[in-house]
Amino acid sequence: MAVDWTDERVALLSQLWQSGQSARQIAERLGEEITRNAVIGKANRLGLSKPSKSSVTRQQRQKERADKVLHLQPPVDEGATIFSLTASTCRWPIGDPGDLDFHFCGANSKVGQPYCDYHAAKAYQPPKARNANRKRTA
Repeated sequence: MAVDWTDERVALLSQLWQSGQSARQIAERLGEEITRNAVIGKANRLGLSKPSKSSVTRQQRQKERADKVLHLQPPVDEGATIFSLTASTCRWPIGDPGDLDFHFCGANSKVGQPYCDYHAAKAYQPPKARNANRKRTA
């Protein structure tokens, strides 16, 4: 069912939204045929909605992680073997497991973490940054 958004209803929606009322409260004030979802949709189309704090915070954290990778220096290649790894060494694989020179990073890692800071920053990239770094094959 299409909602008849008159100028009066839009003005009232804007006023109530700006005053901080919930979508359900606004829907009740606007009338029976207006649902909570209709109010939310119209508010979004009018540009009244703001991104939630959690999504802004998440985006900021993802950007900081991506920037962190750019500023870290790769560790000195220790050339650790599977037998020399401990709970506090980086387990980042280097090379092809089928090659004779295959080894692990072996740099110091934080307790309980599998990688050093450099490799952890590479491994735990935000989704957008990870997808942007993929090579395009066409």
